[in-house]
Amino acid sequence: MNEIISQITVYTDKMRGTSPGESFKLSNLLIFKWLKCLFVFLNKSKKITIVSTITLLLFGVSFLIYSHLATGDIYLLDPSSFHGRALFFLTISLLIFKLGFFSFLLVSYSKYKSVKTVSHEQLPKCTVIVPAYNEGKQVYETLISLSKSDYPTEKLQLISIDDGSVDDTWYWIKKAQEELGQQVIIFKQPKNMGKRAALHRGFLEATGDIFVTVDSDSIVQPSTIGNLVSPFVTNENCGAVAGNVRVLNKEKGLIPQMLNVSFAFSFEFIRSAQSLYGSVLCTPGALSAYRKTAVMNCLEDWLNQTFLGNKTNIGEDRAMTNMILKQGSDVVFQKDAKVYTDIPENYRSLKKMFTRWERSNVRENIMMTKFAIGNYKDGNKLAPRLILANQWIKIVFAYPALILMLIFLMSKPLLFLSVSFLGILLFSSIPAIFYYLKYNNVKDSLLAYTYGVFYAFSLFWITPYAIATAGNNKWLTR
Repeated sequence: MNEIISQITVYTDKMRGTSPGESFKLSNLLIFKWLKCLFVFLNKSKKITIVSTITLLLFGVSFLIYSHLATGDIYLLDPSSFHGRALFFLTISLLIFKLGFFSFLLVSYSKYKSVKTVSHEQLPKCTVIVPAYNEGKQVYETLISLSKSDYPTEKLQLISIDDGSVDDTWYWIKKAQEELGQQVIIFKQPKNMGKRAALHRGFLEATGDIFVTVDSDSIVQPSTIGNLVSPFVTNENCGAVAGNVRVLNKEKGLIPQMLNVSFAFSFEFIRSAQSLYGSVLCTPGALSAYRKTAVMNCLEDWLNQTFLGNKTNIGEDRAMTNMILKQGSDVVFQKDAKVYTDIPENYRSLKKMFTRWERSNVRENIMMTKFAIGNYKDGNKLAPRLILANQWIKIVFAYPALILMLIFLMSKPLLFLSVSFLGILLFSSIPAIFYYLKYNNVKDSLLAYTYGVFYAFSLFWITPYAIATAGNNKWLTR
C-alpha cells in the first residue's frame, strides 16, 4: 500500500512541466495506480467493500432520479432521433430476450434433479487423471484427497502426469506415490507439451470405463467421485458429467470471495438448467467425467484440433464437451459432486484466465454452431440452440456495446455511469438473491454487487479483446 502511494507521488511530480502527450500518458498511469490503491484498501475488509459498493450504486441511481426530476434528461440519445429510436428498440429487444431466457433458465432450474449416488456394486471402473505443471505441493494435496474417496479401491485408478514442470512438482508427485503405493501411477512428460497432451497420455494409459479429470490445484470430498460418475450408470446416453466447482482459496482476498459467489450462480443455477436438456456447454477442467467410448471416438480429433490454421492449446475442456455433444450424447451436471479449486487472487492473473476462457468460448461457439443447427441428437434440440444463441448474443454485441460505451462516456459521462450503476444494481440482484437463498449468507451474497461493478469497469474489455485475438493459443498463466 505504501509503495503504491509512493509511486502515485512520483507520477504526480513528473506531470509538472511535461508535454501534453507525456502528461496524458502519466495521467493514465496515475489513474491506474489510484485504482490499484483503492483495490488494496477494499481488499482488507469485506464490510468496507460491501458498504462502498452499495453506496456507489445507490449514488448512481440517485443521480439518475435527480437528473430526471431536475432536467427531465435521462436519455443517452434523443428519443425522437433515428439513432435514439434505434437504440431504444435494440435495448428493449435485448432486454425482452434476456428476461425470456432467464425465465427459461429459472423454469429449467426448478425441474433439475441431480442423480443420487449409486451403490458400490453398481459403480463402474474409473480412472482419475491429474495433469500437473509447476503446482508444487498442491498436486500432492490433490492426490491425497482423491485417495480418500468413498469409492471401491479395486475400481479406482489414479494417474498423475507431470507436464515438464521446472519446480518441485515431480518430487511431490513421487511423494504421493510413496504414500499411496500402486493406487497411483505416475508419468513425467519429456518437456512441457501442454495440458491437452498430458491428458491425452492419461487417456491412453487409463484402464477405467469412465475417465475423470481433476486439476492439480483442486481438492475433492470423499463422496465426489462416486456422485460424479453415477449418471453414467443411470443414463446409457450420458457421455460426460460436469462437477460443481467451488473456490478453495476464498478467504485469501476480495477476488476469490467475489468469484465464490459468481461460481455458485454459474454452476448451481446455469449448469443445472442446461443439464435438464443434457446440454451443459462446458465440463470444467477442475472436475469432469467422460465415458471412455465417447472420448475414444474423438480423441485424435481433439488432440489435433486446429483453429484459424493453428493447433489449439487452450480450452481443452470446452472442446471435449463439444465433441461429445456432437455425438448426440448427453452432458449433465452433478451439483453434489463438489471440487474446491484455487483461483487467481490478483487482477493480473484473473484477466489472463478470463481471456483464455473467452478465446476458447469464441472458438467453440463457432464449432458448436456447425453441428447444432443440424439433426445431431434425438429429442429436444430447441433448448440447446437457445442456450447457444444466448452465448452468441454476448459475442455479437461485444463491439457495438464497447463503441457505445466510449461515445456515451465522452458525451454524457455522469448519466452513462448512473445508468450503468442502475443496470448493475438490477442484474446483480439475481445472483445475490440466488446465493442468499442457497447459503443463507447475507454478507457474501452482497458481494455479487461488488463483482458486478468490478467486472463492468475492469473486465469489460475481455470479450472484445478475446474476439480480436481468438487465434492466440497461449495459455497465459503458464
